[in-house]
Amino acid sequence: MYYNLKSIIVTSEYWSSKTDLSLYMRLYYIIKEAIIKRIIPENIKIPSSRILAIDLKVSRSTIIKTYELLLLEKYIISKIGSGYTTTSTIYDSAIVEKPLKDGAKYPKVSKKAISFQKNKPVLSDNFSMKNIAFRPGLPPLDLFPVEKWSALSKTYWKECTPSILSNNPTEGLESLRQSVAGYLKLNRNIDCDYQQIFIVQGTIHSLYLIGNVLLDKHDKIIMENPTYPRAYKLFKSLKASIIPCSIDSEGININSIHDKKVKLIITTPSNQFPLSIKMSLNRRLELLDWASKRNSLIIEEDHDHEFCNLVNPIPSIFSLDQESRVIYQGTFNKLLHPSLGISYVIVPKYLINPMKAISDQSTRFICPSNQEIMHQFIKKDFLNQHIRNVMKIAGERRKLFINQTHDSLEIDESFEGLHLIGKVKSGLSDKTAFELLLKEDVAAYPLSNYYITKEKKEGLVIGYSSVNMKVMIEKTKVINSIIG
Repeated sequence: MYYNLKSIIVTSEYWSSKTDLSLYMRLYYIIKEAIIKRIIPENIKIPSSRILAIDLKVSRSTIIKTYELLLLEKYIISKIGSGYTTTSTIYDSAIVEKPLKDGAKYPKVSKKAISFQKNKPVLSDNFSMKNIAFRPGLPPLDLFPVEKWSALSKTYWKECTPSILSNNPTEGLESLRQSVAGYLKLNRNIDCDYQQIFIVQGTIHSLYLIGNVLLDKHDKIIMENPTYPRAYKLFKSLKASIIPCSIDSEGININSIHDKKVKLIITTPSNQFPLSIKMSLNRRLELLDWASKRNSLIIEEDHDHEFCNLVNPIPSIFSLDQESRVIYQGTFNKLLHPSLGISYVIVPKYLINPMKAISDQSTRFICPSNQEIMHQFIKKDFLNQHIRNVMKIAGERRKLFINQTHDSLEIDESFEGLHLIGKVKSGLSDKTAFELLLKEDVAAYPLSNYYITKEKKEGLVIGYSSVNMKVMIEKTKVINSIIG
């Protein structure tokens, strides 16, 4: 049996409309659009060229030309003895451009758009729900206090007035910004004016805004090596000149960089991502001194502070700064859940106005209901309660993961935070191990992909904290059987 294309084709506007396009091109657009829109299901047999030609009362050569184009663009595949079958397309959009008249063209996209397309991250965070194990960067999603959040949400909408539904400040609600300032003062000893705080969607959103505020083409920035690939690709897309800086046992080795014209230094001192190294106090002071001598700014990304600074806490670079050279980033997405979309950035006061100007003309504002609920969540101490629960459960999951995989992975147990790095004992490359595990719905990213130089170390970056005990046992068995 095959899928009947005749009714789809003859009812299409392309079939009956007057156009300069040849018949086979019209057929191509009709079938292509139907495949992308999922009107024709994936992986289903379609008529042979002979049968479709008879159905439509056209020449077989016309259908053959149509199918050849669809084969070329991989919308269909041909198997000897089985005919033609639709594929699982790589296109997300359900919209196909209508055919152009002869000689007509679309305007070219911008150089910036081309740059962003070129620098698209190799690894996507958009895996299916089936392979949450063991994606790094995820908190224990099953611990999110749904009932408390739901109750706060009901109260918000119950007390909501029409004026609240109007436009809101680009920099974020004043109530949340004040709560964030208070939270940081109590929990991280960070003292700032709430007006320095901007509420953003996440780390990449924050870096995009900062990059547009500060960077011109070819401006030099320093990034840790290895580093977060999405941040690296973002700054490549913004045409920054990136200088890799090595990591040693004390953190970023800034004195290895001798360039005197560096605008920005991006670092993750509480828990270097992905190597999980805590920057020493001495190294933090060296970094500030280095930046001061070169008129540079520092972006301190502090995503894992609560999980890495409880024992033997070290002051943040922001709190050590005496010259307002530090931009401080934090997030609630990695404490609660990624889809929350609430993070924050503290900027020096002289950057407030340019930051607000760019935000006003691009992002507008983060969902105000989520902001107000987050404010209440902090105010009622639900956040602190949740963090304590996360730390307890994550510790138990960490211990179980290490015990379950000791035969297949070599893990440095001194690492802190919500991910681990495991070296594959069998000798498989980390990229091969990643590909093999992903086929079994296990995601453990290759460490080598985080490096921005040719010299790389190998291992698997493993986010254990989002995986409950039952699934942990099942998935670690998969790891042991595949790469052990």
